[in-house]
Amino acid sequence: MSYVRPNIAAMAAYVPGEQPRPGSGAIKLNSNENPYPPSPQVIEVLRHFGDELLRRYPDPFARDFCQAIAEVLGIPADWIIVGNGSDDLLNLLVRACADDAAQQIVYPTPTYVLYRTLAALQPATVVEVPYADDFRFPLKELVAAQGAITFIATPNSPSGHIVALSDLRDLAQQAPGLVVVDEAYVDFAEVSALSLVQEFDNVVVLRTLSKGYGLAGLRLGFGIANPTLLAELFKVKDSYNVDAIAIALGTAAMRDQAYKNACVAKIKASRAALTKELRQLGFTVLDSHGNFVLATPPQGNADRSSAERLYLALKEQGILVRYFKQPRLDDKLRISVGTEEQNHALIAALTRLTHAA
Repeated sequence: MSYVRPNIAAMAAYVPGEQPRPGSGAIKLNSNENPYPPSPQVIEVLRHFGDELLRRYPDPFARDFCQAIAEVLGIPADWIIVGNGSDDLLNLLVRACADDAAQQIVYPTPTYVLYRTLAALQPATVVEVPYADDFRFPLKELVAAQGAITFIATPNSPSGHIVALSDLRDLAQQAPGLVVVDEAYVDFAEVSALSLVQEFDNVVVLRTLSKGYGLAGLRLGFGIANPTLLAELFKVKDSYNVDAIAIALGTAAMRDQAYKNACVAKIKASRAALTKELRQLGFTVLDSHGNFVLATPPQGNADRSSAERLYLALKEQGILVRYFKQPRLDDKLRISVGTEEQNHALIAALTRLTHAA
């Protein structure tokens, strides 16, 4: 006997990247985490965090954090909503704006699979619009789907490609519902949709501190949108969805842009080197604007089983990468950019494995 709604019983759960046991020594390149620690200013705030702030409920609007964001991005603080990671805000948007009938959730694929999971929770009708092999933006098809919400991840995961600002502007002009631009990886790219938020009242931009700021364990993200829309979303969010520690540490991280930018520069340089080395091994690697690459094994090994074999063989050697057992991705590996030492270990292992194949 099931005690849950039929759609919950029928849906497939979202599967996050494998988390090795602490102290295992595994090289973890499967969840697009930042390989570098957070800002020393964040650690200093954590070290001196007062117990009085733990006794009291946190600020339900995370105003100190919003003010820090406003100063960095040059936007008004009342255009910001904060969440327990940007995934919390994705969930909030789906709950507020889509139902189980005519209001559809639309997105191009392949992309972040959590969009599908959140839609199934409602349940809401989903329209998945396939990207072409060259990841050309399917504007006409996305508009035709008439979504209550259209999700666009840019840079996209797992491909790493970016969507041109002109394409996003065209979508915002023509889409009947919200256009939610998921910029989880924007710190590693050169293009942002932030300017569209003040140009269109149906555009929401989401960001996270999990990637560029090295705070995936903190669970802190934020959205930027017109205050009129945010007023509706505040009705749906949990009263205290972000804890006091996250607010304080996130504020410190946001105010140390020099450290974040230095880490991002190292990751971008390592991304370029990793891409070059993988291509020299015969992998086909898409140009990436995230902190990861999507790589297809060399010719002669590039069948649907070889990517999985490499994933399993690397795992046996203590190196975790991401393998998606689904159409259009099951012949590829998504590899997070690690430190130079981690990337060298990965390339050495792949060299042995591909030469032995």
